[in-house]
Amino acid sequence: MPKKVDHEARRQEISEALWRLASTRGLDGASLRDVAAEAGISLGRLQHYFRSKDEMLLFALQHINRLAGERIRARIEALPEEPTPREVLRACLSGLLPLDEKSRVGVLVGAAYFARAVYDEPLRAEAKNGIPQLRALFADQLRRAAERGELPPERATEDEAMLLISMVDGLSTYVLLDVHGPRTALRLLDLHLAQLFGTEGAGDRAGDAGTGSGGGADVTPTSGEAAAPSSRPGEGSAKAAGRA
Repeated sequence: MPKKVDHEARRQEISEALWRLASTRGLDGASLRDVAAEAGISLGRLQHYFRSKDEMLLFALQHINRLAGERIRARIEALPEEPTPREVLRACLSGLLPLDEKSRVGVLVGAAYFARAVYDEPLRAEAKNGIPQLRALFADQLRRAAERGELPPERATEDEAMLLISMVDGLSTYVLLDVHGPRTALRLLDLHLAQLFGTEGAGDRAGDAGTGSGGGADVTPTSGEAAAPSSRPGEGSAKAAGRA
C-alpha cells in the first residue's frame, strides 16, 4: 500500500508541474522533457509514471477536476447551516471563477485543455464528463428554489442551469483576458442571480466564503482549498462541478 500511495503522489506532482507549464505556454508547448525538468526528475523517471504524453495529459485533467470539486465543496461547507438554493448556486458558481492564484491556474490550464480537447477524443470525453451532472445539480437547486417560492417556476429548468454554466465560463474567460478582474466577475454573477431570483442586490448571508465583497478596484482574493463532508444541500453532487 505505501508504494501505491507514493506512486499516486508522484503522478500528482508531475501533473502539477505540467499545469505550471501549461498555464504559461499551453499544453502543446510542454514536452515530456520540459515537464520532467519542471518536476525535478529525469525524463526516464517521468516515463516510469506515464508511458506517453497523452496518458499524462488525461491523468492531469482528471486530477485538476478532482481539486476543483474539492474547492467547491469547501465553499459550500463555509455557508451557514441549511443554505438556501441561491447560496448553494452562488458558492458553486463562484467556485468555478478564477478568484485566486490556484483557481486562476486551474482555469488557465482548463483553457489549454479546451483548445486541445476540440481535436482529441479522449480529452474531449473527459472534459465533457462533468457537464451533465453539473447541469443537473444546478437545475435541482433551481427547482428547490421554485418550490420555496424564491424563483418563478418557469425559470427552474435545465436550460436555465446551462445558461448559468455558460455565464460563469464567459466571466472566467474575461478575467483571464483582463477585460475585468475577479471582483467584477463576482459582482456580475451577483447581478445575474439578483435578476434571476427577482431581488435587489446580492443578499448572501455568508458573503463569498473568503473572497471579499464591496466596491472599488478589482483585487485577487483568496479562498479555502480543503474538502468538506458531503452532508449538506448540493454537496453530494459537488464533485460534478470539478471541471477543467
